[in-house]
Amino acid sequence: MTRRVVLATHNEHKVRELQQILAEALGPEAGLGLEIVSMAAFPEVGEIPETSVTFAGNARLKAEHVAMRTSLPALADDSGLAVEVLGGSPGIFSARWSGLHAGEDLPRAEKDRRNLQLLLDQLADVRDEHRRAAFRCAAVLAIPGGTTVTSEGEVPGVIVREPLGDNGFGYDPIFVPDGDTRTLAQYTDVEKNAISHRGRAFRAMVPLLREHL
Repeated sequence: MTRRVVLATHNEHKVRELQQILAEALGPEAGLGLEIVSMAAFPEVGEIPETSVTFAGNARLKAEHVAMRTSLPALADDSGLAVEVLGGSPGIFSARWSGLHAGEDLPRAEKDRRNLQLLLDQLADVRDEHRRAAFRCAAVLAIPGGTTVTSEGEVPGVIVREPLGDNGFGYDPIFVPDGDTRTLAQYTDVEKNAISHRGRAFRAMVPLLREHL
Protein backbone atom coordinates (compact mmCIF):
# COMPACT_ATOMS: atom_id res chain seq x y z
CA MET A 1 0.00 0.00 0.00
CA THR A 2 1.30 3.44 -0.94
CA ARG A 3 1.38 6.00 1.84
CA ARG A 4 1.37 9.71 1.04
CA VAL A 5 3.75 11.98 2.92
CA VAL A 6 3.52 15.74 2.49
CA LEU A 7 6.77 17.64 2.08
CA ALA A 8 6.20 21.00 3.78
CA THR A 9 7.68 23.34 1.19
CA HIS A 10 6.75 25.38 -1.87
CA ASN A 11 10.40 25.55 -2.97
CA GLU A 12 10.57 23.42 -6.10
CA HIS A 13 14.37 23.10 -5.79
CA LYS A 14 13.88 21.49 -2.37
CA VAL A 15 11.09 19.27 -3.62
CA ARG A 16 13.28 17.76 -6.33
CA GLU A 17 16.30 17.57 -4.06
CA LEU A 18 14.51 15.89 -1.17
CA GLN A 19 12.62 13.47 -3.42
CA GLN A 20 15.97 12.38 -4.88
CA ILE A 21 17.57 12.05 -1.45
CA LEU A 22 14.75 9.95 -0.01
CA ALA A 23 14.49 7.77 -3.12
CA GLU A 24 18.22 7.04 -3.01
CA ALA A 25 18.33 6.57 0.76
CA LEU A 26 15.21 4.40 1.09
CA GLY A 27 15.78 2.39 -2.06
CA PRO A 28 13.32 -0.04 -3.61
CA GLU A 29 13.99 -2.61 -0.92
CA ALA A 30 12.75 -0.36 1.88
CA GLY A 31 9.18 -1.51 1.43
CA LEU A 32 7.67 1.71 2.75
CA GLY A 33 5.76 2.54 -0.41
CA LEU A 34 6.02 6.29 0.18
CA GLU A 35 4.59 8.84 -2.23
CA ILE A 36 6.19 12.21 -1.49
CA VAL A 37 4.00 15.18 -2.46
CA SER A 38 4.56 18.90 -1.98
CA MET A 39 2.29 21.49 -0.39
CA ALA A 40 1.23 22.48 -3.91
CA ALA A 41 -1.19 19.55 -3.70
CA PHE A 42 -2.80 21.12 -0.60
CA PRO A 43 -3.43 24.85 -1.20
CA GLU A 44 -5.69 24.97 1.85
CA VAL A 45 -2.64 24.60 4.11
CA GLY A 46 -1.64 28.23 3.47
CA GLU A 47 1.49 29.99 4.66
CA ILE A 48 3.20 28.83 7.84
CA PRO A 49 4.85 31.50 10.05
CA GLU A 50 8.38 30.45 11.01
CA THR A 51 8.55 32.06 14.43
CA SER A 52 11.13 29.84 16.13
CA VAL A 53 14.74 30.95 16.61
CA THR A 54 16.19 27.54 15.72
CA PHE A 55 16.22 25.37 12.61
CA ALA A 56 14.66 22.45 14.50
CA GLY A 57 11.94 24.67 15.94
CA ASN A 58 10.93 26.05 12.55
CA ALA A 59 10.96 22.61 10.94
CA ARG A 60 8.71 21.32 13.70
CA LEU A 61 6.26 24.20 13.29
CA LYS A 62 5.96 23.48 9.57
CA ALA A 63 5.67 19.70 9.87
CA GLU A 64 3.09 19.80 12.66
CA HIS A 65 0.99 22.45 10.89
CA VAL A 66 0.92 20.48 7.62
CA ALA A 67 0.16 17.19 9.38
CA MET A 68 -2.72 18.81 11.25
CA ARG A 69 -4.20 20.47 8.13
CA THR A 70 -3.85 17.46 5.79
CA SER A 71 -4.28 14.57 8.25
CA LEU A 72 -1.23 13.01 6.58
CA PRO A 73 2.33 12.45 7.82
CA ALA A 74 4.43 15.52 7.02
CA LEU A 75 8.13 16.06 6.51
CA ALA A 76 9.69 19.49 6.89
CA ASP A 77 13.16 20.88 7.04
CA ASP A 78 14.70 24.18 7.93
CA SER A 79 18.25 24.98 6.99
CA GLY A 80 20.70 27.74 6.41
CA LEU A 81 24.25 28.94 6.36
CA ALA A 82 26.11 29.69 9.59
CA VAL A 83 29.24 31.85 9.19
CA GLU A 84 31.59 31.72 12.17
CA VAL A 85 32.86 35.31 11.99
CA LEU A 86 29.23 36.51 11.91
CA GLY A 87 28.36 34.61 15.07
CA GLY A 88 26.42 31.93 13.19
CA SER A 89 24.50 34.31 10.91
CA PRO A 90 22.71 34.37 8.53
CA GLY A 91 21.40 31.21 10.26
CA ILE A 92 17.60 31.04 10.34
CA PHE A 93 17.53 34.31 8.34
CA SER A 94 19.49 32.83 5.42
CA ALA A 95 16.58 33.01 2.97
CA ARG A 96 15.83 36.66 3.79
CA TRP A 97 19.25 38.00 4.76
CA SER A 98 18.98 41.03 2.48
CA GLY A 99 15.49 41.89 3.78
CA LEU A 100 11.88 41.08 3.01
CA HIS A 101 11.69 43.61 0.14
CA ALA A 102 8.20 44.81 1.02
CA GLY A 103 6.11 45.57 -2.04
CA GLU A 104 8.50 43.73 -4.36
CA ASP A 105 7.44 40.48 -5.96
CA LEU A 106 10.94 39.21 -6.57
CA PRO A 107 11.71 35.89 -8.26
CA ARG A 108 13.60 33.35 -6.21
CA ALA A 109 16.78 33.79 -8.23
CA GLU A 110 16.87 37.54 -7.54
CA LYS A 111 16.32 37.04 -3.80
CA ASP A 112 19.17 34.51 -3.80
CA ARG A 113 21.41 36.93 -5.70
CA ARG A 114 20.76 39.77 -3.24
CA ASN A 115 21.31 37.57 -0.19
CA LEU A 116 24.54 36.18 -1.62
CA GLN A 117 25.89 39.59 -2.61
CA LEU A 118 25.15 41.12 0.79
CA LEU A 119 27.00 38.30 2.52
CA LEU A 120 30.00 38.69 0.20
CA ASP A 121 30.03 42.44 0.90
CA GLN A 122 29.95 41.82 4.64
CA LEU A 123 32.90 39.43 4.39
CA ALA A 124 34.92 41.48 1.90
CA ASP A 125 37.63 42.44 4.42
CA VAL A 126 37.71 39.08 6.22
CA ARG A 127 40.89 37.08 5.63
CA ASP A 128 40.59 33.62 4.09
CA GLU A 129 41.47 31.80 7.32
CA HIS A 130 38.47 33.41 9.04
CA ARG A 131 35.86 32.56 6.41
CA ARG A 132 34.77 29.27 8.00
CA ALA A 133 31.09 28.37 7.71
CA ALA A 134 28.71 25.43 7.74
CA PHE A 135 25.42 24.57 6.11
CA ARG A 136 23.07 23.15 8.76
CA CYS A 137 19.72 21.42 8.46
CA ALA A 138 17.08 20.06 10.81
CA ALA A 139 14.43 17.68 9.47
CA VAL A 140 11.20 16.80 11.28
CA LEU A 141 8.61 14.09 10.68
CA ALA A 142 5.19 14.84 12.18
CA ILE A 143 2.51 12.15 12.45
CA PRO A 144 -1.13 13.26 12.82
CA GLY A 145 -1.99 12.80 16.46
CA GLY A 146 1.12 14.29 17.98
CA THR A 147 4.26 12.23 17.31
CA THR A 148 7.25 14.21 16.02
CA VAL A 149 10.85 13.11 15.48
CA THR A 150 13.89 15.15 14.46
CA SER A 151 17.17 14.52 12.66
CA GLU A 152 20.00 16.89 11.78
CA GLY A 153 22.83 17.25 9.31
CA GLU A 154 25.77 19.58 8.75
CA VAL A 155 28.48 20.15 6.13
CA PRO A 156 31.44 22.38 7.09
CA GLY A 157 33.43 24.49 4.65
CA VAL A 158 34.52 28.00 3.70
CA ILE A 159 33.06 31.03 1.93
CA VAL A 160 34.91 31.98 -1.25
CA ARG A 161 35.15 35.52 -2.62
CA GLU A 162 33.08 35.25 -5.79
CA PRO A 163 30.28 32.99 -7.06
CA LEU A 164 31.32 29.93 -9.05
CA GLY A 165 29.07 27.37 -10.75
CA ASP A 166 25.57 27.29 -12.20
CA ASN A 167 23.94 24.43 -10.30
CA GLY A 168 22.24 24.56 -6.93
CA PHE A 169 20.63 27.64 -5.37
CA GLY A 170 20.95 30.03 -2.45
CA TYR A 171 24.52 30.33 -1.17
CA ASP A 172 25.76 27.24 -3.05
CA PRO A 173 27.90 29.30 -5.50
CA ILE A 174 30.08 30.72 -2.69
CA PHE A 175 30.41 27.68 -0.39
CA VAL A 176 33.27 25.18 -0.75
CA PRO A 177 32.90 22.03 1.41
CA ASP A 178 35.93 20.84 3.37
CA GLY A 179 38.15 18.55 1.33
CA ASP A 180 37.24 20.04 -2.06
CA THR A 181 38.06 23.08 -4.19
CA ARG A 182 34.66 23.32 -5.90
CA THR A 183 31.63 25.23 -4.70
CA LEU A 184 28.39 23.34 -4.18
CA ALA A 185 27.08 25.06 -7.34
CA GLN A 186 29.77 23.17 -9.28
CA TYR A 187 28.53 19.80 -7.99
CA THR A 188 26.10 17.62 -9.86
CA ASP A 189 22.80 16.95 -8.07
CA VAL A 190 23.96 13.44 -7.18
CA GLU A 191 27.27 14.69 -5.79
CA LYS A 192 25.57 17.40 -3.76
CA ASN A 193 22.94 15.08 -2.30
CA ALA A 194 25.69 12.70 -1.21
CA ILE A 195 27.36 15.26 1.08
CA SER A 196 24.87 18.08 1.68
CA HIS A 197 23.48 19.10 5.07
CA ARG A 198 19.97 18.34 3.81
CA GLY A 199 21.06 14.97 2.46
CA ARG A 200 22.67 14.07 5.78
CA ALA A 201 19.62 15.19 7.78
CA PHE A 202 17.19 13.21 5.65
CA ARG A 203 19.39 10.12 5.50
CA ALA A 204 19.43 10.25 9.31
CA MET A 205 15.62 10.44 9.11
CA VAL A 206 15.35 7.14 7.18
CA PRO A 207 15.38 4.81 10.24
CA LEU A 208 12.79 7.09 11.85
CA LEU A 209 10.59 6.80 8.77
CA ARG A 210 10.90 3.03 8.93
CA GLU A 211 9.96 3.09 12.62
CA HIS A 212 6.97 5.43 12.44
CA LEU A 213 5.44 4.80 8.99
